[in-house]
Amino acid sequence: MALDAMDRRLLKVLQRKGRISNADLAEAVNLSASACHRRVQRLEAEGYIRDYVALLDARKLGMPATIFVEITLSTQADEVLEAFEKAVARIPDVLECHLTAGAADYILKVVAENTEDFARIHRQYLTRLPSVAKMQSSFALRTVFKTTALPL
Repeated sequence: MALDAMDRRLLKVLQRKGRISNADLAEAVNLSASACHRRVQRLEAEGYIRDYVALLDARKLGMPATIFVEITLSTQADEVLEAFEKAVARIPDVLECHLTAGAADYILKVVAENTEDFARIHRQYLTRLPSVAKMQSSFALRTVFKTTALPL
C-alpha cells in the first residue's frame, strides 16, 4: 500500500522519537489518537516500521573509534559471497556490512575502543574471513554528521 502524507508525517516523527506516546504522536501530526494508533499498527504490519530501538552512545560505552574496512574478495562467486556474508555477520564489532560496486566488494563499519582493540578485532576476526584477497582500513577522525532518520 502506498504511503500518504499523514503516514509520512507519522514516520518522520517516529523515527526521531520512537518512544513518543500515541497521544503525543497524534497531537504532533494533528490526528485523533484512535486514528493515529490504527495507522501506526498498519505501518508496523506492512513492514514500514521494522522495529523500535534505543540508540546508544558508543563513546560513553567505551567504543569511540569507528573504522571503515574495505574488503576485496578473491572472486565474486555466489557461494563465496554467501560464505563471507555469513562469517562477517557473526563478528560482534561489525555494525554494518555493505556489498558495494566500486574498488572494494564490501565496506564494513566497525567500532572499537582504540587502535589496539581494532588490532585485536583485525587479528581475531577480520583476517579469518573467507576468500579475502585485500583489506584496507580507514579510521574516522571525527563524526561530522550522523543520523538514522530517512528523508521523508
